[in-house]
Amino acid sequence: MNVPAAWYLILAAVLFGIGSFGLLTRRSALIMFMCIELMLNAVNLTFVTFSRTLSDVGGQASVFFVMVVAAAEVTVGLGIVVAVFRRRSSTSVDELSELKG
Repeated sequence: MNVPAAWYLILAAVLFGIGSFGLLTRRSALIMFMCIELMLNAVNLTFVTFSRTLSDVGGQASVFFVMVVAAAEVTVGLGIVVAVFRRRSSTSVDELSELKG
């Protein structure tokens, strides 16, 4: 039983839409990072789908690099969020705009 590639692409579009909606509407830095990760995973699903459809390894290699960038983004981003939370006791992005000097 093979699932058509269009279903994977529709799922990726829905995941990307949920991630972009969450990124634009939420004000917590942690939730914004989770939404960015959801969007990156939607792009990974698209790359793997086209890689499988075209029988090419290039899409899967791109997924590997996207995962490396996502891991680095999480590491640096969470480090910044923890440092700000220790200082301000909040992860609201609106309060972070007050740090402009």
